[in-house]
Amino acid sequence: QVQLVESGGGLVQPGGSLRLSCAASGSIFSTYAMGWYRQAPGKQRELVATISTSGSTTNYADSVKGRFTISRDNAKNTVYLQMNSLKPEDTAVYYCKVLTIASWGQGTQVTVSS
Repeated sequence: QVQLVESGGGLVQPGGSLRLSCAASGSIFSTYAMGWYRQAPGKQRELVATISTSGSTTNYADSVKGRFTISRDNAKNTVYLQMNSLKPEDTAVYYCKVLTIASWGQGTQVTVSS
């Protein structure tokens, strides 16, 4: 069982930036492909970005392509989501997840508002 703890959310103005972090327990983090998801109020949870075990392959939802960057540091058991040029529609609770395990962390709230 992998435990995930997300952090780094907050309130930011449109056009601003935030970096989310997700710390994972366990010694085999490097063997897991990871993803960031988000869920806005009244909407279904959606996949935002994924990253392969080595970090060499990444994929993004069209809505965030060119603005968000997913990365990982396997030595620190951590995956990141750098979010730039934030828009009000990016407001959501953001979650990280091991792509092949049906377990969720608590999430971190991101609010983009002036």
